[in-house]
Amino acid sequence: MSGLAVVALGGNALVRDNDHDSIPEQYETVRAVAPHLVDLVEEGWRLVVTHGNGPQVGFILRRSEMALSEVDPVPVDYAVGDTQGAIGYMFLKALGNELRARGLDRPVVTVVTQTVVDAADPAFERPTKPIGAFMDEDRARRFADELGWTVVEDAGRGWRRVVASPAPKEIVEVGTIRSLSQAGTVVVAAGGGGIPVRRDERGDLVGVEAVIDKDLASALLAVRLEADLLAIPTGVDKVAVSWGRPEQRWLDSLTVAEARRLAEAGEFGEGSMRPKVEALAGFVEQRSGGAGVITSPERLRDALGRSTGTWIEG
Repeated sequence: MSGLAVVALGGNALVRDNDHDSIPEQYETVRAVAPHLVDLVEEGWRLVVTHGNGPQVGFILRRSEMALSEVDPVPVDYAVGDTQGAIGYMFLKALGNELRARGLDRPVVTVVTQTVVDAADPAFERPTKPIGAFMDEDRARRFADELGWTVVEDAGRGWRRVVASPAPKEIVEVGTIRSLSQAGTVVVAAGGGGIPVRRDERGDLVGVEAVIDKDLASALLAVRLEADLLAIPTGVDKVAVSWGRPEQRWLDSLTVAEARRLAEAGEFGEGSMRPKVEALAGFVEQRSGGAGVITSPERLRDALGRSTGTWIEG
């Protein structure tokens, strides 16, 4: 099996814990993942890498909040753009070095990517995605008054800003990404789900204060690229049902219908595994002949040989 693979890495995968969140430590994590991605190239796959950016956007916004008395705040869409460049740079170095070490002549390019959302998406009426740091109520309400933020109390841990997480509708740079990939370039794109933008009445792109689910945007990109494989590496080799209970069972494969049924039954964590399963199911449903797999980064090559991973196919 080979062709075009889209591999969607999570932003939390780049930050192991609160004690290992510096930029050099994030790069070391990317460098550790790079060999597993280059394995795919070595096996003949064309490769497009996407990534999350939740913690990294949080760091930017926290620094922005701390500096409000000195400089203007950073809008969310610009923070996403910042992380696309910075994390993309990490992948450029790590993938480029690994390719060169193996004697593989492949250029690596990071594409700053915009993702169009619908301005009428109901998510804008009900912002739910926490971003930035925790703060006390007085500070939160002051930011709400001065900056127009929506703030909420978060389970007794403090107050946080929340923004909308609308559904991705269009990847603006998909044609460029396709051309680069077809030419043999390893492409890093759609970081953080893409920079959220909308089209105004003239068709011009306008940035919006929102964040886009990385897995859903990666699935949309994979469909538009007519990818053969969408892989979502995570912290486990396979997906399980009845997680943490005596009857826990690891899954080797699922049909789209089975994946949706188990997701609706609450078998997958709402903020963790369920979005991944649903993104893969959506990709497979829309891309005839495409397949999706969830596994750990270290087992990607094994998963392609069908010795591990949870596969979702039509």
